[in-house]
This record gives sequence, structure tokens and C-alpha cells, in this order.
Amino acid sequence: MELTLTSFFFDLPVYTPVTIDEGNFHVYQKIIDGTQKEEFEGYNPWKKIESTFVVTTDLIPNGGVFRGHGIVKIKCKRTDSIFGFDILVDPKIPMIMKTGQYLSVADFHISEIKQYRKLLPNEKLEEFTRAIGLAANGVGIGSFVYLRRIFEHLINETYLQCIEEKLVSEEQYNRSRMDQKIELLSAHLPSLLVDNKSMYSILSLGMHELDENACLAHFDTLRVGIEIILDAKLDDLRKKEKIEEARRKLAQFHSQTQNS
Repeated sequence: MELTLTSFFFDLPVYTPVTIDEGNFHVYQKIIDGTQKEEFEGYNPWKKIESTFVVTTDLIPNGGVFRGHGIVKIKCKRTDSIFGFDILVDPKIPMIMKTGQYLSVADFHISEIKQYRKLLPNEKLEEFTRAIGLAANGVGIGSFVYLRRIFEHLINETYLQCIEEKLVSEEQYNRSRMDQKIELLSAHLPSLLVDNKSMYSILSLGMHELDENACLAHFDTLRVGIEIILDAKLDDLRKKEKIEEARRKLAQFHSQTQNS
């Protein structure tokens, strides 16, 4: 996982060490030095909003090298909500690691997926929640299994719609790998997903071909793919709801006009 402020605070599981090197040293400095005031994006689960955050803690007030345990706080700039993170830095390795946080990584993400409750069966929504919770605790294979079920469910939903309209060959679809299935359904899936379909070829591998690290490495890719599909469906649903609301108000207006 590339080290960014967003990934460190919101995505990285606790007790996952990150080696500090020339490529990410500038990010490490922004984590421990709040005077840099670097803004980064994230989700505020308390207020249920997307927001901009900033580090407020300075662990090196007099300069020099920070080592050992410390507490880093970040602030939501829209609401002033404060979130705390326990960190451990070992300059000899060198390495930085979260040893605790409130709220948890899962808390930051689970609130986000509740917006999809109208689109996913309860079973799949629960699996999505479990997947995020497991990944937040470094459980790769278990989290990947749940996400794979959800992704395949959404692709299969699209396939069933296409079969009903006779837009795709059942035989060809059934013998295709996941990236090939995405290509077959490309006209009915978000373009960003289709353009990056090769990233999902891992879904055609058997579980015996995967390990914890490989699953964790692909977790975000799979999750983003799921959210791209769901976001497109959510946009369509909201448009339909607005149209229905407009029709209802127009009917109400005409009824009142006729009765006056």
C-alpha cells in the first residue's frame, strides 16, 4: 500500500509496520509534524460526511528525531471533530506503525457503505461490513472472500439483465474469466471499471493460489470496483426517485387546480 496521509489514518490496519524510505519520508514527516498543515480527504463517520482533515499534533516541537510511542490527532475541518491515533516509531529500522486508534479503520468505512442498503440484499451488505472489518485487522483471505462474493453478485445482476434482453451469449459468458465477463458486459458497466478490467483477473484464481498479503494488496482494487458499480446504480436510483417525486408533485398540483 502506498503511504499517504489518507491511507495511513483511514486504511492501514493497526500493527501493520510501514518501512520509512526516501520515497515516503515526506509523508512520514507530515504524520508526526502537524505544523505542516497538509490537508487530506476522508470520511467523518460521526457526522456521516466526506471532509478534509489535517494533522494537529506536533511530535517534534523542537525538531530532531521522534522515537517510541506517541499520540497523533487529526481534525475534520468541516466539523472540528478530533480523532486520535497511537503510533510507534522505530528510527533504527526505520519504521512507523499504528498501535491503536479511535475510531477504528472499520468504523471509518462501514458508515460509508450504509448508503448502499437500497441496492444490496441484507446478506451482501453484512458481507461488505465483515470484509472491511477483517481487512482492517489484517485478515486478507477472509476479507477477500466476502468482497469476491459481492463483486460477482453485482456482475451477475448485470449479466441477468443482459440475458433477459438477449444482449449476451450465455455459453460464452459461462466459460469466460472475470475480466472477460466485464468486457462482455462493457456496455452496461461503468467505463472506469471496464477500462481497468485486467485488474480483476485475480478473481478467476482459486483460493489455494492466494495468500494473505496478495489478498490485502488487491482488497482496495476490488472494493473500489464494487463501489464504482454501486455508485452508478445509486445515481440511477436517485434520478428515478427525483422523477417520481416530481410526478407526484405535478399530479398533486393538477388535482388542486381542478378542485379550485
